[in-house]
Amino acid sequence: MNTFSAQILTPEGSIFDGEVTGVQVPGEMGSFEVKALHANIISSLEIGEILVRKATGGEQHFAVTGGFVEVVDNKLTLLAEAAEPVEEIDVERAKQAKERAVERLESDDKEIDKDRARKALKRAENRIKLSVDIGISTQ
Repeated sequence: MNTFSAQILTPEGSIFDGEVTGVQVPGEMGSFEVKALHANIISSLEIGEILVRKATGGEQHFAVTGGFVEVVDNKLTLLAEAAEPVEEIDVERAKQAKERAVERLESDDKEIDKDRARKALKRAENRIKLSVDIGISTQ
């Protein structure tokens, strides 16, 4: 089995470090999967899901809010703005964040940054979707 090293880093520290058979990431130009001996690449990431296929078997899913991924010499390093294992998502907090974002988007207040509110809404919806699609079935 062909494996390679993968590490996922956030500003708070490492959330994954191990041998994998593949890592699927939400690239800015579309989702793609890195496998062993992948060509060297650097790509920016969108809000979405990271799927790690562990060399020991099984998968681990992470919600990510953006960042960068680099593959060099059969080693993947992912630098995330923020990321969390799906099983650790606080669904109630994500629902509250979604409600706040929707309220801001519907507001007539000219002081509200609509782009920031749209991004907050997309992050909250991603966290909710992943926790429902993956989180409940993995707990």
